[in-house]
Amino acid sequence: MLTLMIAIFVLGYFAIALEHPFKIDKAASALITGVLVWTLFVLSGADQHFIEEELLHHLSEISSILFFLLGAMTIVELVDAHEGFAIITDKITTKNKVKLLWIISILTFFFSAALDNLTTSIVMISLLRKLIDDKYDRWFFAGIVVVAANAGGAWSPIGDVTTTMLWIGGQLTTMTIVKTLIIPSLVAMLVPLVVLTFTLKGEVSRPSKMEGLEHYTNPTTAFERNLIFFLGVAGLLFVPVFKTLTHLPPFMGMMLSLGVLWSVTEVIHRSKNKEDKSQLSVIGVLRKVDTASVLFFLGILLAVAGLQSAGHLAIMAGSLNEWFGGNVYAINIVIGLLSSIVDNVPLVAGSMGMYEIAAVGDFAKDGVFWQFLAFCAGTGGSALIIGSAAGVAVMGLEKIDFVWYLKKISILALIGYFAGAGTYILMQSL
Repeated sequence: MLTLMIAIFVLGYFAIALEHPFKIDKAASALITGVLVWTLFVLSGADQHFIEEELLHHLSEISSILFFLLGAMTIVELVDAHEGFAIITDKITTKNKVKLLWIISILTFFFSAALDNLTTSIVMISLLRKLIDDKYDRWFFAGIVVVAANAGGAWSPIGDVTTTMLWIGGQLTTMTIVKTLIIPSLVAMLVPLVVLTFTLKGEVSRPSKMEGLEHYTNPTTAFERNLIFFLGVAGLLFVPVFKTLTHLPPFMGMMLSLGVLWSVTEVIHRSKNKEDKSQLSVIGVLRKVDTASVLFFLGILLAVAGLQSAGHLAIMAGSLNEWFGGNVYAINIVIGLLSSIVDNVPLVAGSMGMYEIAAVGDFAKDGVFWQFLAFCAGTGGSALIIGSAAGVAVMGLEKIDFVWYLKKISILALIGYFAGAGTYILMQSL
């Protein structure tokens, strides 16, 4: 049964990858895979009480991620409904693909460090929809957003969930993360950009603004637009601060920010008629939120959690240590590549459980192993679109085809990944 769990996961993975040829939504494939993995785990003869406890434990973590995602998507949609992103998009006037790519990537890189890679990806997709009309051009830019978001998140203690895990677990301190990883992370983003600077040609087409009669009869005022934009950005930035101060899960801060924004929109639109108010309220915006993406996330995380509870990921981590003779660079590079196939969170959790924090050496607090693990787990997931939370969110929001990403973005992401890894190793040898 335990071997069959892996087989089901692989089959589910292919069903997700071949969503378009099969004409089955990836959310359906992910949900079936997630439930079947746990069903086979139950039928394997393992202790029923243990499995139930494990499932509930993982469900609490998964729910935390899903509510965080739902809150972030709602805030972004609310800002969008008030035309708040025009504050940024109106200042980006270039249509040149190369120039636009550099602007978007640099914004994403630093936003990701300040917010986190998941939230930043959601925000940047909203911006891209205002800037690029052609679907495949937008897909390409969205793919580079995934690369830049994951690179930006790796060098900040709040930028990527795996870096946050190592930060909270005491393996790494804030200054060490920033000081040792910002240059390799920057290289991981810049190298693909340099390649594209010499290969990407042409201009993007801007979407035409469609403004209905209601825009003129009862428009969103400049005050309302600016207020909701700055409140939305402040609310997203508040999430890591709230987490640091209270040590509560990030979704709690996100829900608080959403609640405040919800209250403010109710107050500023209270004098408007019901029809106009509904378009600018959280209740109206929730209809636009892509629920299928949330369910896809649920399914894929359930499947990976099942493999973790069954011990498959721990066995894999142990095998890596044996195969590479304890070489911390080789182990971490492979962990980074594996994180593009299975979620990087259980891989990092497995590594944290496998290796104790030593008094001195590579495994000491702020040691080389933990530093490189943060970089590799954070950036390696960009190699496949379902290898990171940012990638999964972008895939869901833009309906990007798995195989398309594999052909167009994966090579660029891998070039950046290995360039960044090489930069880190070179910095350690100097």
